[in-house]
Amino acid sequence: MNVYRGCAHGCVYCDSRSTCYRFTHPFEDIEVKENAPELLEQILRSRRKKFVVGSGSMADPYQPCERELLLTRRCLELIERYGFGATVITKSDLVLRDLELFAAIHDKAKAVLQMTLTVADDKLSRILEPRVCTSSRRYEVLKAFQARGVPTVVWMTPILPELTDTEKNVRTILDWCVDAGVKGIVCFDMGMTLRDGCREYYYRALDRHFPGLSQHYRRRYGSAYNVRSEHSAALMALFHETCEAHGILHDPEECFRYIARLPRWEEQLSLF
Repeated sequence: MNVYRGCAHGCVYCDSRSTCYRFTHPFEDIEVKENAPELLEQILRSRRKKFVVGSGSMADPYQPCERELLLTRRCLELIERYGFGATVITKSDLVLRDLELFAAIHDKAKAVLQMTLTVADDKLSRILEPRVCTSSRRYEVLKAFQARGVPTVVWMTPILPELTDTEKNVRTILDWCVDAGVKGIVCFDMGMTLRDGCREYYYRALDRHFPGLSQHYRRRYGSAYNVRSEHSAALMALFHETCEAHGILHDPEECFRYIARLPRWEEQLSLF
């Protein structure tokens, strides 16, 4: 479920800018699906089997305009009323506005907050993610959900070669995750993806803020889709070891299964 299309956060690495998604207007010019709550209610009314409704895979459900429009909140209220589960992927601390609603959904079915943490340094975050709260603030949001008993999953991706692919950056994010008691961390590899549209936008940002770095990317990666850090092996070892030591899910498919399963499914599985 995506109630918005496009994003105002301005993250320089965002894959959703890629031309394959066929945006015919500026990416920051948000399209609003005004009838999303009505369409969602039709679906929820017609389903006999409960499931987890997800939002945020293509556009953050907590855009700045959500403060006034309340579309995401209205959808969550419907999910709670009909007894379904809910999960959102966001970078915005606006999600704190709906913390009690997530808790109510979790009491009835299941709620999971998914939050992206990829740039631990706030100064660098302001450059790479210019119009959204910093990762240190998102860590505070995770702690608030933890205190309320609502489970969380972190997306530690992308990791940008020559910018965030350092042990200090990765270790800081992992320390936050451990302290916030996250259930899982999604990390496919230490790197990023670049394809047409996204690549050009990212390189222009590098040229503005890190002169010469885009040329390094061009020489090393060419037009590759998967852009892997040269430090990936060591950083992935640190990632897996830390997660194992603290009981955090770290296989992406395990994380996705956890998010999608309602409690009764987990109870049924445990019988076997």
